[in-house]
Amino acid sequence: MNARSRTDPRRWPVSGVPSPKAPHIAAMTWRDGLFVHWPVDPDDVRPRVPDQLTLETRDGHAWLSVLPFVLANAGFRGTPPIARTAFAELNVRTYVRHRGDPGLFFFSIDVGNPMIAETVGRATRLTVYSARMNVSSDEQRVVFSSERRWSEASDPARFIARYRPDGDVFTAEPDTLAYWLTERRRFYAPSGSGVLAGEIAHDPWPLQPADVTIHENTMLAANGLPSPTDEPVVHYCDDLSMTGSILRRLPDG
Repeated sequence: MNARSRTDPRRWPVSGVPSPKAPHIAAMTWRDGLFVHWPVDPDDVRPRVPDQLTLETRDGHAWLSVLPFVLANAGFRGTPPIARTAFAELNVRTYVRHRGDPGLFFFSIDVGNPMIAETVGRATRLTVYSARMNVSSDEQRVVFSSERRWSEASDPARFIARYRPDGDVFTAEPDTLAYWLTERRRFYAPSGSGVLAGEIAHDPWPLQPADVTIHENTMLAANGLPSPTDEPVVHYCDDLSMTGSILRRLPDG
């Protein structure tokens, strides 16, 4: 089965995930990625979530996630390899609903390419920053470092971690915490009094347990978010092809 058919948004339904509504024009491959999730007090997160969205909780906790990864072969679907690009990315996000539909809200997206950061920010209305990033990997580990080039926050937006897979590949089962944390195919971006929605499509995440050492992480503080007190839930994903949609404005009312 080729990459296009694997990531065709018609490969639905996904349990608990709304069906895609907009054309998928972008294609990319996630590589060397890590999910780091922390449970936190919802009252500490809710003021940072736009009024148009409802903060979603599980077992009484809100969840904050930091995701370092590389996007390879990124470009418009159907374009040749010479027209594609690769860049490192670092996301800070939480879990929300809009009129009952689950999705993600990104507090920040840091990108290791200034031109792409500006383009993505303008195209998506998301909070996108340019950062100095370095990613190295071998058979033993991935070393990921990011420092935002500029920030309004007093805290530097910096993340440094070393990580590696530490177990067999698995796909998360519906109703598990791993599924709830990873299998989100929609994100929301407030625009004025309304909301924009974007989607990604891909096969279920091929997750692995991860061995992670976080040397520095000021990404939560830089976004005005609480410092977690619990240990994180972590997963590694080596490689996954996906597509992305254009953004659409959701109807008011």
